Amino acid sequence: MRILVVGSGGREHAICWALRRENPDADLHCAPGNPGTESLAHNVNIPVDDVDRIADAADMLGIDLTIIGPEVPLARGLADRLRAEGRSVVGPSAAAAQIEASKAFAKDVMAAAGVPTAASRTFTDLRAALAWVERHDEPLVVKASGLAAGKGAVVCATRQEAADTVRAMLGEGKFGEAGRVVVVEAFLEGEEVSLFGLTNGDEVEFLPAAQDHKRLLEGDRGPNTGGMGAYSPVALATPEFLTRARREVYLPVLAELRRRGAPFSGVLYAGLMVDRSGTPWVVEFNCRLGDPETQAVLPLVNDGFTDACWRIAHGEAPSPIRIQPAAAVTTVLAARGYPEHPERGAPITIPGDLPDGVTVFHAGTARDEGGTLRVTGGRVLNVTAVAPAFAEAQRLSREAAERIGFEGKVFRGDIGWREAGRLPAQPAGSSPTGLCVSFETRRPT
Repeated sequence: MRILVVGSGGREHAICWALRRENPDADLHCAPGNPGTESLAHNVNIPVDDVDRIADAADMLGIDLTIIGPEVPLARGLADRLRAEGRSVVGPSAAAAQIEASKAFAKDVMAAAGVPTAASRTFTDLRAALAWVERHDEPLVVKASGLAAGKGAVVCATRQEAADTVRAMLGEGKFGEAGRVVVVEAFLEGEEVSLFGLTNGDEVEFLPAAQDHKRLLEGDRGPNTGGMGAYSPVALATPEFLTRARREVYLPVLAELRRRGAPFSGVLYAGLMVDRSGTPWVVEFNCRLGDPETQAVLPLVNDGFTDACWRIAHGEAPSPIRIQPAAAVTTVLAARGYPEHPERGAPITIPGDLPDGVTVFHAGTARDEGGTLRVTGGRVLNVTAVAPAFAEAQRLSREAAERIGFEGKVFRGDIGWREAGRLPAQPAGSSPTGLCVSFETRRPT
């Protein structure tokens, strides 16, 4: 089988890793890939948003199956282009990808489908948005409707903070085109769970649930980021919860997208807020696997990922995916200054004797002309540990993160702190607080 993975981050490294583990003899390619994928696949130096060149490469390489990682090429119609040329693709059409590319569209779909989600209004006019904010209870959530690299949702504790955020988006163009339409919604109380459904548009096969950590600082403080780590599985995601999510969220949304002439085929990500009654409220939808959740989820898959992808790419129901009874914790190593102004260029040292069960997925890395691995992005490396018990996976991930070196390294040492609080041996609320910074670069926080 000839497989092409589109993307260059930690998610795509994890996808390549999972595919190679299941298909040791496959002809695997990654466009553009990164230094981590080059040991698993043939990197093809084409940017993810260059739809024409990726389609040409798929034709030239005789690709049998393409798995599209990021949202941008999906929103730009890469899946449509490949399908029009007779190729099998895991990823929705541009029309269906609007479920992520336009939060306003997603809200409209959910309203029509009767899916639980926060009450909201959509605005393009600054004055109207500010007037609505002034009349509503605190806290509020302000979201750029378009694609903003996971940073376009801002939880605002006060109306003043919400008004300032609306001004930054609609008045000052903080997120550019993505922020020309703004969704303002009520704040949902509860705990978030990330759920990934592989679907042909009718039937759904779930991967293990995960929980992402969006805030930069431990204890979920500080600015919003693209994700500082994740763990899987999540105790909240019981079989009963998954049944409700399928019945109350996935099947109604898939039916509504079909009704609109935009059937969804690929991976539908639902960011869910679980309230005290166990009701899954939709925070957001994504049209692909999440990052960094994929780096925690796929290492738990024993077998069946490739087959499920192949089946949904051919319009068939996804086959069962076999999951090992273990826990995975992923710690993101970020560059100093992330998320606003990450510092690039520092050399990276990864020890060669990390323990069994630990995998380092590359995200923002590149090799210079001399072959030295260097920091090139905000999120640099993802350190995933798999162990029979959650506490052991959490410890292994944290300790491996401490041993990897680069100037300005920043990471959270409390990934999975809510799950740890649910364990009998550790009281809830005992998580540490603060920011983990390598000793040579420690700064006041």
